[in-house]
Amino acid sequence: MTTNTVFPADFLWGGAIAANQTEGAWHEGGRGTSNIDMLPIGDKRMPVKLGQVAQPELDETLYYPSHTGIDFYHRYKDDIALLAEMGLKVFRTSISWSRLYPNGDEETPNPEGIAYYRSLFETCREHGMEVLVTLAHFDMPMGLVTGYGSWRSREMITFFTRYAKTCFEEFGDLVKYWITFNEINIILHSPFSGAGLAFQPGENQKQVTYQAAHHVLVASALTVKMIHEMLPAAQVGCMIAGGSFYPYTSKPADVWQSMLDDHDNTFFIDVQARGYYPSYMKSLLASKGVDAIEMADGDEEILKNTVDFVSFSYYASRTSAHNLDELTANEGNVVKSAKNPYLPTSKWGWVIDPLGLRITMNQLYDRYQKPLFLVENGLGAEDTVAAGGSINDDYRIDYFREHIKAMADGMADGVPLMGYIAWGVIDLVAASTGQMTKRYGMVYVDKNNDGSGSLKRSKKKSFDWYKQVIASNGTVLS
Repeated sequence: MTTNTVFPADFLWGGAIAANQTEGAWHEGGRGTSNIDMLPIGDKRMPVKLGQVAQPELDETLYYPSHTGIDFYHRYKDDIALLAEMGLKVFRTSISWSRLYPNGDEETPNPEGIAYYRSLFETCREHGMEVLVTLAHFDMPMGLVTGYGSWRSREMITFFTRYAKTCFEEFGDLVKYWITFNEINIILHSPFSGAGLAFQPGENQKQVTYQAAHHVLVASALTVKMIHEMLPAAQVGCMIAGGSFYPYTSKPADVWQSMLDDHDNTFFIDVQARGYYPSYMKSLLASKGVDAIEMADGDEEILKNTVDFVSFSYYASRTSAHNLDELTANEGNVVKSAKNPYLPTSKWGWVIDPLGLRITMNQLYDRYQKPLFLVENGLGAEDTVAAGGSINDDYRIDYFREHIKAMADGMADGVPLMGYIAWGVIDLVAASTGQMTKRYGMVYVDKNNDGSGSLKRSKKKSFDWYKQVIASNGTVLS
């Protein structure tokens, strides 16, 4: 299939991973324990993710996937060389905060962590790939969780900006694109994995969460200001877990609920892209039983430091209903919604809705009038290795093809998009479940849910398909 391209010559085709889902080596090179290191695979994972365990502790009878990941820490040079064969223009990854500041509150960084990331980014440059770095991708030192209560504490702003400044000083010559916080809105849906919030008995959890969100937003704005001052040639963006909220029916109550859900989802980006809290914030907080957010002197001025672009992930749309508790819910994602009867789902319950990507692009650009960057899109699926070693993941190719076509339609609508980054370009630990069998990659990693496996890398059919898409700048999608 050959199409007319709407993609500019400098369009950033890429692939993405995250440190906490790939690196492993959780206590090597001076790295400290991260919040994600406390998430086991199995039934006990979700209560920790949701902040329902007041004091998470490691259990030697359980398996913690992040401790070993896919051993990217030791294999990154070979992995980057393999990904470069695809022709990636940009490689998105994250920095493990606890690899640079093991406890989080140290005055100076860990030199072994600095050396590791510098070598990683230099390797990307050697292979002709730009780097997009996320500073906080569901990954923060446990020392800040146990010692300060995570983002409950305003002290976190100091610790985060110190960490960010170190990254800009040490890697600013190698990294052109930055994101402050990955899927910032997930703090509302998965508080511990998203922001290290473990709730204590008797707490008003909503109050804690929205106050913590304010501290995150202030830290993000200060970081944006710092980048603009220290790295004027760089670009910095915010990021949302994207996906439109459709009303379940045309009943006004469902339409109104979809608007409320959208407000709860996008107020973060309203602040980061516009520089101030939206007018609906007071009523939103009241509807959650939350008192006014405590703001320090100067916060309003700090928040005026807005991002250069708005990045987003897109996996699925959502469906809102005023009586969600009475309906069949789509439980595949942490963002709960009603099951949409018009859309198919993956094995893990995520709806597949390419047109929703075009809708989301139009809505985001209409709202913010800033360049967009699609930094995550992909399909989690089980892959089968054939007797001869081939992995024919046509279902993944179909998913990518239809979403790239929808993305092109969105760009033809007039939406400026900087690039498209496929999520989990190499198999990694699934953030939602901790499984390896929920695979996203175009490169297969021989590892099982229990941690066994050779870790051998193998190209899937989608590898060569995406290579062709990039080489043709999106004109060949067959």
